[in-house]
Amino acid sequence: MPKKFNTDSIYNKLVNEEDARVCKAIDEKACKVVPGNFFLTVISYFFTKLADSISNTKIILPWIMHSLNVPVFLISFLVPIRESGSLLPQLFIAAYVRKLPIRKWIWVIGSILQALCIFAIGIVAWNLEGLNAGFAIIALLILMSLARGLCSVAAKDVLGKTIPKTRRGALNGLSAMLAGVLVVALGVYFLLNGEKPFSSQNFGVILFIAGIFWILASIIYSQINEFPGETQGGGNAFTVAIKKLSILKTDKPFKLFVITRALFLCSVLSAPFFVIIAKQHSNDDTYLLGLFILSSGLADLLSANFWGKFSDISSKRVMILGATIATSVGFVVSFIYYFYSQLFSFIWIMPIIYFILSIGYQGIRIGRKTYIVDLAEGNKRTDYVAVSNTLIGVILLISGSIGTLSSLIGVGGIILFLSLIGVVAIYLAKKLPEVQED
Repeated sequence: MPKKFNTDSIYNKLVNEEDARVCKAIDEKACKVVPGNFFLTVISYFFTKLADSISNTKIILPWIMHSLNVPVFLISFLVPIRESGSLLPQLFIAAYVRKLPIRKWIWVIGSILQALCIFAIGIVAWNLEGLNAGFAIIALLILMSLARGLCSVAAKDVLGKTIPKTRRGALNGLSAMLAGVLVVALGVYFLLNGEKPFSSQNFGVILFIAGIFWILASIIYSQINEFPGETQGGGNAFTVAIKKLSILKTDKPFKLFVITRALFLCSVLSAPFFVIIAKQHSNDDTYLLGLFILSSGLADLLSANFWGKFSDISSKRVMILGATIATSVGFVVSFIYYFYSQLFSFIWIMPIIYFILSIGYQGIRIGRKTYIVDLAEGNKRTDYVAVSNTLIGVILLISGSIGTLSSLIGVGGIILFLSLIGVVAIYLAKKLPEVQED
């Protein structure tokens, strides 16, 4: 019992637990074990966020593929495949997930599958080069993204069943902040070894470590005390999926959220172009990689907890503020690109700008995750997540071709175009209803 007391005590301090009505959105039994579930979820999310950070498609995987002499056209598919591959199948997966009263095991399976895929990518980095390595990594990334889709469908539903409103944002923020600590350490490691070339074999070892993190996450997540939930709505996947799309017509707040979220993609789509600009103006790849990893980790470390707690107050305002930061940075980069491009020759300029962009993107990400979980209750939450993620996956595949515009308007033009989309997204986000007001 002392152990439980300590867990409750730490939880109360972290979330400033004072409101006795805070558990009204979840089952009474689940309310009694919130502190334990809170920490189990935080730790498992910590390991998955850490694994994602050290194998991400915006920095690490492009560097690996470049070091393996993979053609550029294959590298350009990384972000769209990583994101859309995990989103597209969710509308169909959700029909099966709804049949399960206990859904944490879907997340566990997805996490283990991601580990196996990243292990395989590590083996590719050790043994293959060129076109063969590129196709192998792309194929494994597709499988990995599908596994990530399993986790995404189950995660928000389990979170909605086990953690009450006004605590979910803090949970996401805390796990991202803790992961940021180790990502910062990885960035420092690259900086200290900046004068030495980082081989593909070294990257292989890093990917193996990422796989271990996913395994640890699955073990910890399996310990969450989840109580049986609603199972209505299960059926033929395709039939159910088509029917669920109708909520876009009948549910206006959800429809507006999906449109706004789609436009918010401008921030994640612009990130690789920030890296491209930096690489075009630097010959010191390893040192520059360290700066980008460090800036990304610091952004999570310094901002995630703030965004998480702020999201529990107003996830709508968090999305707006995060998008404002990301969009403003895009305009600044475009201005420098066209009028003062010589500034990019300073190796630290773009990592600093990327740091600010990452802070904004972290706000958008945590804000919209908290928003959609709080917008719905019960099985409706599963439908919201599946429908929105599937549609976003389609849009991502289409928007992934934006790189072809570089020959017409240049990288700076693409960033400017995405920033203008961000302005529209901010305008629409202001029309969203508040979901934390109860």
